[in-house]
Amino acid sequence: MIKHLRSAADLDAPTATLILDTAGEMAALAGREVKKLPTLRGRTVVNLFYEDSTRTRISFEAAAKRLSADVINFSAKGSSVSKGESLKDTALTLQAMGADAVVIRHPASGAPHRLAAWVDGSVVNAGDGTHEHPTQALLDAYTMRSRLGRIDGLKVAIVGDVLHSRVARSNVLLLTTLGAQVTLVGPPTLIPVDIAAALSPATKVSYDLDSVLPDMDVVMMLRVQTERMQDSFFPSAREYSRRYGLDLARMRKLPEHAIVMHPGPMNRGMEITPEVADSSRSTIVEQVANGVSARMAVLYLLLGGKA
Repeated sequence: MIKHLRSAADLDAPTATLILDTAGEMAALAGREVKKLPTLRGRTVVNLFYEDSTRTRISFEAAAKRLSADVINFSAKGSSVSKGESLKDTALTLQAMGADAVVIRHPASGAPHRLAAWVDGSVVNAGDGTHEHPTQALLDAYTMRSRLGRIDGLKVAIVGDVLHSRVARSNVLLLTTLGAQVTLVGPPTLIPVDIAAALSPATKVSYDLDSVLPDMDVVMMLRVQTERMQDSFFPSAREYSRRYGLDLARMRKLPEHAIVMHPGPMNRGMEITPEVADSSRSTIVEQVANGVSARMAVLYLLLGGKA
């Protein structure tokens, strides 16, 4: 397998399938009274987070602890970063402390690639700017396979703020590698020009949500990332919701077996209504649980398994 997981493009189909299969084995731990394995005992995993996070940071921490690793949580707030310490100096400090793996979330795209050049341990990208979030794509793929039994041949619509979404980029790369057909849907202002060709030539683009829903097996709604927007990308939140929000009427257009996904956190009432988010078709809570299993699989294979 690979030493680092910096991008979903690092994964070929056999490697991605191995991670998903391993995640399935890790998920079985959740039903045990003692939810721990001794696999990474004596290994140190550092969670290096330069951006706010709830799900991802807690998920990685839970994954490492269930594998019996020692976990160090580093937050840029309250650290020497606030005094001007660079990423390289922080990396060298972690290297001196003997970190076996560094899980990094950073506002600058490409930060995990730079970090990998400065440390001897494995680097896992937990989100870099608007670039990628590969473990989110893995847990999404695992959720699809768990619900629908396969990924190859699935038709997946990724809807919303593609421009600012690292989740969308990683999902396009991983899902097309595994044989799914992906369609990006959103307003023209939120879908970068030529993004489909840049990520995967097989990826389609549509600006009309209603026209694609009847053919989809999976609809993945993206959060509108207003904190990254410096300009006006659509007239109003109400207009966006009317054109690209998933409500009950639109959900009824989906095939009976289709599922609804969201990487979280959600803007309820904007890209997705509460009725849809809480429906039986929604996998949002499952995605959180599956995130721990997928990240356990990544850490296991990078540090303790057949890496």
